[in-house]
Amino acid sequence: MLKILVVDDHAIVRSGLVMLLNGKHDMEVVGEAAAGEEGIQAARMLTPDVVLMDLSMPPGMDGLTATEKLKQLMPDMAILILTMHDDDEYLFRAIHVGASGYILKSAPHEELLTAIRSVAAGDAYLYPTATKRLMNEYMERMKSGENSGPYESLSEREKEVLARIAKGFSNKEIAEQLVISVKTVESHKSNVMEKLALKTRPELVRYAAKKGLLNFE
Repeated sequence: MLKILVVDDHAIVRSGLVMLLNGKHDMEVVGEAAAGEEGIQAARMLTPDVVLMDLSMPPGMDGLTATEKLKQLMPDMAILILTMHDDDEYLFRAIHVGASGYILKSAPHEELLTAIRSVAAGDAYLYPTATKRLMNEYMERMKSGENSGPYESLSEREKEVLARIAKGFSNKEIAEQLVISVKTVESHKSNVMEKLALKTRPELVRYAAKKGLLNFE
């Protein structure tokens, strides 16, 4: 039995989803939430298999922010974005913050059920036209050379900062070597970690070692 948490600020939408999902032999709605922060609290308490997350919710915490924070707290949580936004920006941002899937509220019921089962099984799910958009984006990046790896997305200055961090220099020492401010070094470091999807300094060092950057002078 799949346990599902529904996070949506529209009570009518939540009621409809509860009726639909509870009517299936392999699904059960274990909780509801009307806002992002409430959804995070409910997910931590109920540990559902899948969180159905709306994007547009009351001021304070939208669905994208809630998804990002929830994935930080519970990395294995499957989050399926269910929204009316058929928009590339929302789609790419949802994927970036860790959503397991993205489906439109206008989708047929059977497609929603398939999406829920897919993300619960550890797979990703995107509605058909979204998949085509991602493929087109990938092909464009391949043509422009942008898809050769995350390291290539770093600026030359960011590469310099990464290499010096890997060699054990402090932010102050790096700032002195590159004749920039400590604040600028911290900004470059933050950009590097985001682009490489790394979270700690040791991870940066290991990455740099694999890239052969420890001989940087």
